[in-house]
Amino acid sequence: MTTTTKKAAKVKVKRAPKAKDVSHNRKPAKKLSQMAAAFEVLRAAGEPMTCKAMVEAMAEKKLWASPGGKTPEATLYAAIAREIATKGDEARFRKASPGHFAARV
Repeated sequence: MTTTTKKAAKVKVKRAPKAKDVSHNRKPAKKLSQMAAAFEVLRAAGEPMTCKAMVEAMAEKKLWASPGGKTPEATLYAAIAREIATKGDEARFRKASPGHFAARV
């Protein structure tokens, strides 16, 4: 006994192209990173600041806000220290005194 099966013919259906949303012709402003915002705050202040003061100033000026982390000042401190260690004289920051950083301009 032999059975044969017929395969259904596949029919390609062309769909209408999706309407493009033209309401957002301009790209939104790119958000600053924590390090870039810290550099902007330090450069504007013109004097050394602690990481806690930098985080508060960044939030106040709406340059950067913590996405929910518990210790953004510790993260900033570690990132600045790492940049100074890896880039040396080419780093954007310099250590002014214990716990205080300044912008290298």
